[in-house]
Amino acid sequence: MEHVLNIALIEPEIPQNTGNIARTCAATGARLHLVGPMGFQITDKQVRRAGLDYWDKLDITYYDSLDDFLEINKGAEFYFFTTKAEITHSDMEYKNNAFLVFGKETKGLPEELLKDNHDRCVRLPMRGIIRSLNLSNAVCVGAYEVLRQWGYPELSQKGKLTKYDW
Repeated sequence: MEHVLNIALIEPEIPQNTGNIARTCAATGARLHLVGPMGFQITDKQVRRAGLDYWDKLDITYYDSLDDFLEINKGAEFYFFTTKAEITHSDMEYKNNAFLVFGKETKGLPEELLKDNHDRCVRLPMRGIIRSLNLSNAVCVGAYEVLRQWGYPELSQKGKLTKYDW
């Protein structure tokens, strides 16, 4: 069975974050879903610079709004990342074709969406003195947890050291 990981960014605001996330998607084979309105255009130099060598290796889908995204992907396995969740990202079991959904850098995901999907909200543990992780870091942590649970499907072992390499 082919495993499919989807990363959804709801109204991203910082082009460098989106570029870094695109690079993570290219490295892991995750599909990227960009939901508008965005705080920049994909043609912006900052986005391209952060993921310049990887844009041709991405599977990107664009949506006009959160409502469009939810309607088009109705019935999907959504996991909403928020600092307000009780369940940690590593305690959730991610199903195939998972959608990891992240909100905009300044506000996160809409409160109503989180309330309506309480059992599908996850958080990354961190010290209380920190508001949140950088969005691109949070996406990377979430994506690799899902891939770990799935046994890192289709990711190469290139560069893996053995005891004989020492």
